Amino acid sequence: MALTIGIAGLPNVGKSTLFNALTRAQVLAANYPFATIEPNVGVVPLPDPRLTTLAEVFGSERILPATVSFVDIAGIVRGASEGEGLGNKFLANIREADAICQVTRAFADPDVVHVDGKVSPEDDIETINTELVLADLQTLEKTVPRLEKEVKIKKGDPALLAAAQGAQALLEEGTTLFSGAAKAGLDLDLLASLQLMTAKPFIYVFNTDDAGLADESFQTRLRELVAPAHAIFLDAKFESELVELEPDEAAEMLAETGQDEAGLDKLARVGFETLGLQTYLTAGPKEARAWTIHKGWTAPQAAGVIHTDFERGFIKAEVISFDDLVEAGSVAAARSAGKARIEGKDYVMRDGDVVEFRFNV
Repeated sequence: MALTIGIAGLPNVGKSTLFNALTRAQVLAANYPFATIEPNVGVVPLPDPRLTTLAEVFGSERILPATVSFVDIAGIVRGASEGEGLGNKFLANIREADAICQVTRAFADPDVVHVDGKVSPEDDIETINTELVLADLQTLEKTVPRLEKEVKIKKGDPALLAAAQGAQALLEEGTTLFSGAAKAGLDLDLLASLQLMTAKPFIYVFNTDDAGLADESFQTRLRELVAPAHAIFLDAKFESELVELEPDEAAEMLAETGQDEAGLDKLARVGFETLGLQTYLTAGPKEARAWTIHKGWTAPQAAGVIHTDFERGFIKAEVISFDDLVEAGSVAAARSAGKARIEGKDYVMRDGDVVEFRFNV
């Protein structure tokens, strides 16, 4: 599934350092085929220890994790909505992304100049959000009158018009649609065709240092600032060094800093969740693999991710939960214990289902 998260930020916030770390992380995923779609796109494996366990159960030769795609988006400056700097390219890339990962500087370093002359995560977030809000308002200022005319002559959708007007009112308050839609009772799904940038899911990455990683009150303040979006705190420079190490060395280095998980792994997991995705698993002698699907998808839709013929010819699916399979020790034992279920076309997939599809070609 070609779903992408755009990495955005002001100049000198560590955006490129983070992206370079992400792209190096994909190289070190030895069992996953290296894939760079374009020079500015990194395909990053999603950490999933369940696959290692499945590979042991099935004697799989290789492990293929699910992936998250990150796009390195052109830097933004104040006035981007009016075309300042690389504003037009920035806005075009944001529109193409499915979610926005906003990298914000939260470290002090006199050798790294801040574009606005001071380090203030709050101000940086406001700058980027303001440019996105202004760009969306420009879109709606052209769109709403057109929708009004279409509704007036009975050729438009009144629900879409009402949603667009509600979005316009929210944006005029300086609020992004992602952060304010729920409280305003606004259905963002109705606005999907308008490609409004602030309606996309947001993730905030605060690029900080050892002091910031240890300061819980500092992190709490920034989490509250960006809610309901996810906030991740990491040191991009440290992460870029971490991905160069062997797994055992990286784990030791993390332990020395009091961390139990790499920041890049957190970002991949949160990105996956933000996009509304989940995985189901397949395994055999050749490979143990995680397949990416949307939450709420049915068994035939999930089968179609492997091959469209699987969806068209779907008959049924044998499903075993990961925990039940591991406890039983094998598929045969899970069947004997009554833990294997035969599910039909209406079955809604659950994260971690271990599946074998049956279909007609």
